[in-house]
Amino acid sequence: QVQLVESGGGLAQSGGSLRLSCAASGFTFVTYAMSWARQAPGKLLEWVSGIYSDGGGTYYADSVKGRFTISRDNAKNTVDLQMNSLKPEDTALYYCAKATSAVRAGPLDEYDYYGQGTQVTVSS
Repeated sequence: QVQLVESGGGLAQSGGSLRLSCAASGFTFVTYAMSWARQAPGKLLEWVSGIYSDGGGTYYADSVKGRFTISRDNAKNTVDLQMNSLKPEDTALYYCAKATSAVRAGPLDEYDYYGQGTQVTVSS
């Protein structure tokens, strides 16, 4: 069965960095786009970043553009999110999500599996 397991969350100071990783299994990873999304307390799920199946296209929410970088390793079945210049408003539970297409990984595209999430807390 499909499994997405996130890791790398934790506590960071404002201006600091964290690197999240998602290990995928149970499907042919190289044929699907992947995304990261987050949910802050009391707020809706927010799409953060997406990457095409071959890594050739990457996309970011305006709120993280220039600070976050998404990448994937199709040999290891992992997708990472490097987060720099963290802000308190980045505090959220971060989820890895599997798209249903190879080249649709945006906020309005379809996702059929999510991981359990990893908590990121940024202190001011």
